[in-house]
Amino acid sequence: MSPATTNGNVQTVKLGTHFCGSESGKAVAVSDRSRTVGPNDVVIDIVASGLCGTDLHYRKAKGMALGHEGVGVVSQVGSGVTFVEVGARVGWGYNHLSDLKCNYCLTGRDTLCQQRQMYGAADQDQGSLGDRFVINEAFVHVIPDNLPLRYAGPLQCGGATVYGSIVQADIKPWQRVGVVGIGGLGHLAIQYLKAWGCEIVAFSTTENKEQEARKLGAHEFVATKSNPEFKGVKPVDHLLISTDRQPDWKQFFNIVAHDGTIVPLSVSNEEMKGVPYMAIIAKQLKIVGSLVANRGIHRDMLTFSARHGIKPITEELPMTEEGVNEALDRLTKGDVRYRFVLTSDRKDPLFK
Repeated sequence: MSPATTNGNVQTVKLGTHFCGSESGKAVAVSDRSRTVGPNDVVIDIVASGLCGTDLHYRKAKGMALGHEGVGVVSQVGSGVTFVEVGARVGWGYNHLSDLKCNYCLTGRDTLCQQRQMYGAADQDQGSLGDRFVINEAFVHVIPDNLPLRYAGPLQCGGATVYGSIVQADIKPWQRVGVVGIGGLGHLAIQYLKAWGCEIVAFSTTENKEQEARKLGAHEFVATKSNPEFKGVKPVDHLLISTDRQPDWKQFFNIVAHDGTIVPLSVSNEEMKGVPYMAIIAKQLKIVGSLVANRGIHRDMLTFSARHGIKPITEELPMTEEGVNEALDRLTKGDVRYRFVLTSDRKDPLFK
């Protein structure tokens, strides 16, 4: 059970240690925080956490608890919780809460709710890089029994982002899909699209990742540096942009088929420069934003991942101050294949 105190009908739980941003950019351990457990809240003892590129944006956010790809075991539930029980293996991702009653929420688009509470803006006192997390049961996702928690962590944002984009773009199994960038998101995109039944074209700067991309399921591979004009490559119906920075838009617009779709997945604060405006009109192209999967699609993603054996390629580090900072530093340099997972001393009850 989580360490908790009760004052009348109000229960408070100690959050343990969390690793937070600082002015220097170094993650520091903070261990003096607690949370009130509401009637619809669950307390999760964290077993593992993925590390996402978005976490890098908050390294210098003083006092903000880092991490949003958390998985663990429910150790306590509020009086009104009906969805999960103590002992359940669960995870949570980028969106922590919405109002649950607006038109967006009622039509399964809770990530667009104007009252949404997302990582970076809400719950800054707790994150997945820590001991414990308190969250409303509606935003908890049960992990399938055949999916180890150490692999489920990166799926809470990375997997949800990619899978959500496939649904958002209405990609069909018989279509031809390009994946730009074979990294943390791209290597998952290839796996999901393979299981989806698509013909997959992987785009990467050099030939270095060709063998791995094909092993993951890519049917074709294009090294953009040696073949910048994509000679001999047939157009794709959809193009997923999963690079760590914006691509050369003019270059990639040329490879998208008429009535095709471009889906940017990576976070960037820069404007879309060099977008060929007339190509959008003449080829009737669609640029589709896809933030992250809503709750329903998120849960479908976990089921789909478990059914098809989809899992991230990971490097594991201990969830210590040293381990967290090594992961942050290496991710900043792009030195990871392909997702970091920080693991606590707790064990996955099904995969020890």
